Amino acid sequence: MPEILYEDNHLIAVCKRSSDLSQGDKTGDISLDTEVKKYIAAKYNKPGDVFLGVVHRLDRPVRGVILYARTSKALARMNEMFRTAQVRKTYLAIVKERPPEDQATITHYLKKNEKQNKMYVFDNEVKGSKKASLTYQLKGRSERYYLIEIELHSGRHHQIRAQLAKIGCPIKGDLKYGFPRSNEDGSISLMARRIEFIHPVKKEKIVITAPFPEDDLWNAFKDAEV
Repeated sequence: MPEILYEDNHLIAVCKRSSDLSQGDKTGDISLDTEVKKYIAAKYNKPGDVFLGVVHRLDRPVRGVILYARTSKALARMNEMFRTAQVRKTYLAIVKERPPEDQATITHYLKKNEKQNKMYVFDNEVKGSKKASLTYQLKGRSERYYLIEIELHSGRHHQIRAQLAKIGCPIKGDLKYGFPRSNEDGSISLMARRIEFIHPVKKEKIVITAPFPEDDLWNAFKDAEV
């Protein structure tokens, strides 16, 4: 069971590992939501099926904060908050190339190739494309790499991966979007660092932050400055 970052009667957030599936798929591998259900059943001695709503997802090779709903009320309200952009999501990515600007908001149009499970990026709208926007900021550098903080303004499939690749900054380890080598553990160097929202029931501000992975690459950026 991965690290619990937040838990109450309505929501539970965990730190997804880069190998975890957010939700079950055709691979048949045990998914993170199944692990969380087992944890809840054991901790609270709940017989039968445990309710757990998938609020949002992270790509399998991505690490970081992932939020689930423990009640149908919380699920419906969180779904609406995500739909109406009331949830602030902050990511960190490690890239080889310095971005063209130290801080910028970029907007593109993304179109999915279903067979390749890959997003293609266009500067202008094309048939079947969806608008995607994010703001990035250069936050650190090491001898060989740069750390970029990203705030999403839309939630498109593979959005960060595709948009950073479009500006010449594919994420370390992301072969699908142009990085030349994979990471040894199969991950990509992208993490969902923080999620902020108003609690759907308590109406309090909630900020949930995932810790850095314990490896040399990420540790190099713990105290890095631009």
